[in-house]
Amino acid sequence: MNKILVLAISVMTFIGCQSNNNVSLSPSSGNINNLSVVVDNDLWEGSVGESIRNVIGSPLYGLPQDEPLFTMRQMPTVVFSDFARKNRTVLKIEKGKEADTKFYEDTYAKPQKMVVVSGQTNQEIINEIETNANKIISIFKSEEIKEKQRRISKSLHKINNIESVLGLTLDFPSAYRVATETDNFFWLRRDIKTGTLNILLYEVPLSEISDNDQAINDVIKMRDSIGKLYVPGPLDGTYMITEEAYTPFLSNTIIDNKPTYETRSTWEVKDAYMAGPFLNYAIKDEINQRYVIFEGFAFAPSVEKRDYMFEFEAIAKSIKIK
Repeated sequence: MNKILVLAISVMTFIGCQSNNNVSLSPSSGNINNLSVVVDNDLWEGSVGESIRNVIGSPLYGLPQDEPLFTMRQMPTVVFSDFARKNRTVLKIEKGKEADTKFYEDTYAKPQKMVVVSGQTNQEIINEIETNANKIISIFKSEEIKEKQRRISKSLHKINNIESVLGLTLDFPSAYRVATETDNFFWLRRDIKTGTLNILLYEVPLSEISDNDQAINDVIKMRDSIGKLYVPGPLDGTYMITEEAYTPFLSNTIIDNKPTYETRSTWEVKDAYMAGPFLNYAIKDEINQRYVIFEGFAFAPSVEKRDYMFEFEAIAKSIKIK
């Protein structure tokens, strides 16, 4: 009987500990796109740190000036404790262990994504970083998208006709206003200290964009025609076009489980001194025989623009098409 009692108490204690561990996870913290890098100083200042900065912190394409994908805060392993462990995204480097890259979720806080890269030598660690770079970046970025969308959801713009006109929903902050609305086109704007953030929403027939290498040219032609129709510049006869000096970059992604072209580049106003970055998504809606177009472009002279483009990306990835 005593053995049974002891076993029962042990099981209850184990379950209680498990429960307490789950409950005790405090909320994660940190600014959007801020990455904690846990690596000893000698590694950070040498080839390992250089690899992290070049690969994980590479510049985001499509901005007028170089800005890294993540703002990195380095800390030695010995200080990685208590509050320092609460950051939402953590990259941890461990030297002297078998070469590997491991992915963890909600280890010290919730939500949290932590990637641990290990190796016996600096070169093994660098190899792991370079081999797994795309997956590491994707995991951190996905977590930050979710966090940005969570923050946006606290104050949503609720009064608009986008759903009835374009047959889709999207979550965007109440700080935006509907600047222009037609039968199939919306221009949303948000004032910022140094300029404006802008979102364009419209649709085009499937035939407007090719399913081959011609797609990038079709996207540029499409957005330039929309700029001429709907986005005037400060002087008569001026309007927004794609900046010719900056090569647009087109990639494939998924939004609302639909194949999507993502285009990043810079815009300018024809015959006027105005410019900035843009992010364009062409979502293939085969059921309705159209592409749904989402474009975000920023006019924010003399300030960093990475986080503005990230806001556009988070809003676009909330789109649901009927």
